[in-house]
Order: sequence, then C-alpha cells, then structure tokens
Amino acid sequence: MPAPEQRDLADVPAVEVIGTVTVHLMSAAAVKLGLAENGEDDLDLDEARKLITALAGLITAAAPEIGSQHAGPLRDGLRTLQLAFREASPYPDEPGQGPGEKYTGAVYSRA
Repeated sequence: MPAPEQRDLADVPAVEVIGTVTVHLMSAAAVKLGLAENGEDDLDLDEARKLITALAGLITAAAPEIGSQHAGPLRDGLRTLQLAFREASPYPDEPGQGPGEKYTGAVYSRA
C-alpha cells in the first residue's frame, strides 16, 4: 500500500505535472547559474543554458493548453532565469540568441 503522501500519477492533473516539472527545471537552472546555496561553486553556464532552453520549450508548448493563469507565472520565472543567465555570462548573448529565446523571443531587462 502506498504511503499516504504518495499519489497515483493517473490522479494528478496535467497542469500540476507540468507545473512540478517546470519548478524542477527552474530550480536546477538557478543552481547552475550560481544562485543557490553554494553560489559560484555550482556555476555552469553550459548546463544552465540547456535547462533554460528545455524550460522555455516546455512552457511555450504547454501555455495554450494550461491557460494564462498558469503559464503567466511560469513565463515570469523563465524570464528571470534568462536575465540571470545574461548577467552571469562573461560574454552575454545578443538579444534573441540567449537560452530559450528561440521559443520566447528576445528578453530585455525592464529597467
């Protein structure tokens, strides 16, 4: 018998699965950007680029299916990571060439 905190995957709505996966990708990207507890010891921009690009593809593909109420906050988190990548890079990509920007379009700071 499964533990009470475990749920059968068949009972989990798709929007919840997508949200959980995006949070994992965001967390992993933040670590690789040096934004977690170990800071720059974990900095790996190549790995961060891959994670952010995968995240952008997932959010872009899922957005029409999950609706703006769910996709909006995910897009905000993605944008934050894209900007953090640009700031962490010693040679920032041209606008539109950064991680995931082929899916999201160019990302600019609001400042």
